[in-house]
Amino acid sequence: MPGGPDPISELQRLTVSLRGGIEQKSGCLVFHFTGQLDAYSEKQFMEYAANVLKANKLPAVFDLSKIDFLDSSGLGALVQLAKQCTDAKRPFMSVGTSRVKQTVKLVRLEEFLHMVEDLPTALSQLKA
Repeated sequence: MPGGPDPISELQRLTVSLRGGIEQKSGCLVFHFTGQLDAYSEKQFMEYAANVLKANKLPAVFDLSKIDFLDSSGLGALVQLAKQCTDAKRPFMSVGTSRVKQTVKLVRLEEFLHMVEDLPTALSQLKA
């Protein structure tokens, strides 16, 4: 596969229902998550993302396009990460499945979370 190994296949198990990993792409830090972002996994999700963000100053993309379930706890964790990025003046974007986007739109947070259609869109907007 061009560009190295598939980052999704190398994700760390954060909980039984959530896996996560990062890669550097187009000058951005891309977080990949797969599984469920809910009350059972939000603490590990937050710790993992916060530790990576502390260690690196690049713009961030939260790729949730492989998340099958997002509840209010997961949404709260995303809001906290968005607030941390905003407070640190770190550019960031979020990408999600139609189900994730629907949940985010329901609570009117798509602008706050900088939600876009796909990863290439997020990367091009952060480079601009």
